[in-house]
Amino acid sequence: MRIWIEKQKHLIDFTLASLARRKAKNLGLLAIYTLLVFVLASVALYTHALRVEAQKVLAGSPEIVLQRLIAGRHDLIPPGYLEKIGRIRGVQKMEGRLWGYYYDSVVKANYTFMAPRDMKIERGEIVVGPALERSRGLAAGNGISFRAYTGELHTFIVADVLPETSELVSADLVLMNEEDFRAFFKIPEGYYNDIAMNVANPQEVRNVAIKLLTTLPDSRPILRDEVLRTYASIFDWREGLMLALLSAAILAFGIFAWEKAAGLSAEEKREIGILKAIGWETNDVIKMKFWEGLLISLTAFLVGYVAAYLHVFYFGASLFEPVLKGWAVLYPRFSLPPHIDGLQIATLFFFTVVPYTAAVLVPIWRAATTDPDTVMRS
Repeated sequence: MRIWIEKQKHLIDFTLASLARRKAKNLGLLAIYTLLVFVLASVALYTHALRVEAQKVLAGSPEIVLQRLIAGRHDLIPPGYLEKIGRIRGVQKMEGRLWGYYYDSVVKANYTFMAPRDMKIERGEIVVGPALERSRGLAAGNGISFRAYTGELHTFIVADVLPETSELVSADLVLMNEEDFRAFFKIPEGYYNDIAMNVANPQEVRNVAIKLLTTLPDSRPILRDEVLRTYASIFDWREGLMLALLSAAILAFGIFAWEKAAGLSAEEKREIGILKAIGWETNDVIKMKFWEGLLISLTAFLVGYVAAYLHVFYFGASLFEPVLKGWAVLYPRFSLPPHIDGLQIATLFFFTVVPYTAAVLVPIWRAATTDPDTVMRS
């Protein structure tokens, strides 16, 4: 075993010296190879981190959200629905929610207004999200006016600003007292936008949803699992869009790598012929060229992946952020915690390192099994 290791060390040393003799050509290949791995790894790391964060955010959301539909459109839930739902077996907790959208012509953006039940907000006061604070130059104690859709002007005092750590979900949020919310949107007492509920047995969520449809035919239950699948589909679509835009570059690299691996230069053929003439065995030549392809591809993979990691988790994926995050006037500022998937690394490694390394062996095998005089004369 020790002899085998020493032999591989000598082969690697010779391979590095051989690569150094063709420095410009190999550095160009390495740069392009690294750039390809960097791009693919950046897209994969960013979308995976977004999926993980979406799952964390939605983990605490209600298991079922019930909406009422009139002519296929979302409508207010009238009084009596909460009582009917309370009689359905399996529903553990439920509450009517008040929320809505408001378009601010000043910054040309939509705000999300909400009347939370787990936070005490005095009448005439609001709590705003960090992005809204930045866009309107707000701070605690400032006043701000909103014109309702009825034309009335409502003035509120900013009681507090939500922490930046929650900006992923609270960037455009405006929290207010329930009475203020009903007065602003003219929603009568007892009416709600939707009903959030949790089920006693998580295995019975779909059964409870079926019971809701039977009891309230004009309702639409939305399950948390369905929301998670929707977000996953969105991230998959954006990742696919990014890779489709890069497909031309990936194809160009594939052609370039294949040409590099499939065709040996006259200098490389002469080198192989000399090695064979001085006593190198065919297996040794193949191993030497195998190490050459592996060193280039492995170096490109490691450098490209590390660069992608820094790009995504320390520089906010600035090159691909608009495509992968989406667009909004009030854009949340947030940094994604590092998340690495072992299967993702293995897949990326397989599709970037293995093909090139394998492609190197075919022309080398042909040259190594040919007579040395023929190889040097070709």
